[in-house]
Amino acid sequence: MANETNNDFSVSITNIVDTLTKLGQQQAEMLNKTIPMIEPLVKTCTELISNVLGSANQALQNISSSVAPKK
Repeated sequence: MANETNNDFSVSITNIVDTLTKLGQQQAEMLNKTIPMIEPLVKTCTELISNVLGSANQALQNISSSVAPKK
């Protein structure tokens, strides 16, 4: 009877380890599929922010030049 308890415990531990391993593999597969999809989004956001900042900089330069005293 004690041997059966040890076997059940061993099977349970093995099943838990197998499940955790499968979950880890699935997480890695999801990351491998998701990262390439995120890259273009990050690039687009970076370009958008750059364009907005460039426009704001140009607007501030125009305001500064119109306010500055003429020589």
